[in-house]
Amino acid sequence: MADQLTADQVLTTTRAVRKRLDLSRPVDPAIIRDCIEIATQAPSGSNIQPWKMMVVFDAHKRQRIADLYRDAYRLFQTTAEPGIQTMFEHVGHGQHIRRINESADYLAKHLHEVPVLVIPCLIGASNPMTPPRLEHTDNFLAASMWGSVLPAVWNFMLAARVRGLGTSWTTLHLVHEKEIAALLEIPYETVTQMALIPVAYTIGDTFRPAPRKPIETVFSVDSWSTGAKMVPAAAR
Repeated sequence: MADQLTADQVLTTTRAVRKRLDLSRPVDPAIIRDCIEIATQAPSGSNIQPWKMMVVFDAHKRQRIADLYRDAYRLFQTTAEPGIQTMFEHVGHGQHIRRINESADYLAKHLHEVPVLVIPCLIGASNPMTPPRLEHTDNFLAASMWGSVLPAVWNFMLAARVRGLGTSWTTLHLVHEKEIAALLEIPYETVTQMALIPVAYTIGDTFRPAPRKPIETVFSVDSWSTGAKMVPAAAR
């Protein structure tokens, strides 16, 4: 059971779930509220919590969002995806990207059936240093604002995992951010949508740590070119 997992197991098995979302099982709004309450405990710059989560249960609105998402996905397939496919095949990961593509195809096709959609938003007016919308700022402020939203979203996703729910970070809907803002009455001029998180119970609970780059390749010590060999693995 997910609620019996250790903290390390939760952290290493919270996957991007697409094909294994249970589209037939409703999600109690109280559970989503619990996950958002846990999200509020995430750190944020100056503790201002400059975010709000837009939760969408309404079937007609989910359908409209899914239609716009699919339109953006078709655009992605004809522009960015071929280049990504070629890049992965060049480095010998063609099969890996094909599996991801199949999973992404499934989500795009069935997004309207996912019982809950969550859109984390940055509220620009919550901090006098922050421009009304994120694209109008420099890298320092942008990093600060992302750093005040992403921990909360990850808290939400981890809390969902413990409760048997699957999630996935997606951004394609942002191609049509204005239309979705109008649909959900989000004030577009001062609120930046950051992602779209489909939420549903998972089919089964056999999630495992995924293949990742060797640890020695993902950090360096004191100098970029030094590498990580001088840092021994901790005893387990």
